[in-house]
Amino acid sequence: MSDTAATRAPKSSDSPGGVRWGILGTGLIAGLQTSDLVEHGFNVQAVGSRNLATAREFAGRFRLPAAHGSYEALVNDPEVDVVYISSPHPFHYENALLALNAGKHVLVEKPFAMNEWQAQEIVDLAASKGLVALEAMWTRYLPHMVRVRELIRSGALGEVRTVIADHNQNLPKDPAHRLNDPALGGGALLDLGIYPVSFAFDVFGEPARIQAAASMTATGVDRQTAMIFEYADGQQAVLHCALDTAGPNRAAVIGTEGSIEMDPVWYTPTGFTRYDDGGNVVERFDQPATGRGMQYQAWEVERLIADGAVANDVLSPGETVQVMAALDTVRSQIGLSYASDER
Repeated sequence: MSDTAATRAPKSSDSPGGVRWGILGTGLIAGLQTSDLVEHGFNVQAVGSRNLATAREFAGRFRLPAAHGSYEALVNDPEVDVVYISSPHPFHYENALLALNAGKHVLVEKPFAMNEWQAQEIVDLAASKGLVALEAMWTRYLPHMVRVRELIRSGALGEVRTVIADHNQNLPKDPAHRLNDPALGGGALLDLGIYPVSFAFDVFGEPARIQAAASMTATGVDRQTAMIFEYADGQQAVLHCALDTAGPNRAAVIGTEGSIEMDPVWYTPTGFTRYDDGGNVVERFDQPATGRGMQYQAWEVERLIADGAVANDVLSPGETVQVMAALDTVRSQIGLSYASDER
């Protein structure tokens, strides 16, 4: 598990200030992120949509100064320094390149791209321009995850052997819905499985071997996927995702001298209980977060910009590419392919 200068959860006063945000996309997640930005005092200047009326409605809802009727207009707005990209994931690649080529830092919703090659091109372009390209895996920056990393690093759990995590939801079953449409990157893996997969990387890093199996929908995307990640020293991550059945949404980290069991929903702001190797409670962690908790990743973007850095150790661009490569491997094993796989 990685270390970083940003190991604690920041407070509002930690925001360097002066960084001006633009929101690319006006969907549900864009609204959640923008709500957290506005609530916590970030400078949100503009929103861009492919429809000007939609952009104006969004800007009015959050009292943003500017609304743009195209993504091109947003990324070329001189009052915007960093673009939060929340379009559907089949469009992350082109939208990220658009913003980076306009000289803007980017916070890109997960999954970062559709596959490894797209992720690598985004990362390479950002590096060549000295710009931040951070994956919006907001879970990594939440207070309980900061504490989990501290405990693992301290040796409180002994030798960590196992990660168990699931992300199962009962989502729309309409075949035309984007979650069930292969043309729109549908399936449980990229939308939901990205969370447990990224968590396994957070604890153990890149796996040595991946085994995966899935059940598919009539439209040809994965309905549920089970994964086992194996590591060189014998550790295992047991991961599961499903889009048509609600699940416990729990996660655990198990070591030779203790374990951590996270409350549902583990990838959102929540608490956890730490046990010793005899099953006795030795710590209860509860640190409420205001809003949805998406402000922490935005603070990290601003910290990187203020420090003149383009990468951190919590989720480096290189690790984001590795995560996409692991998802590619899983897709290859379960027979899930997308048009974007062909360059």
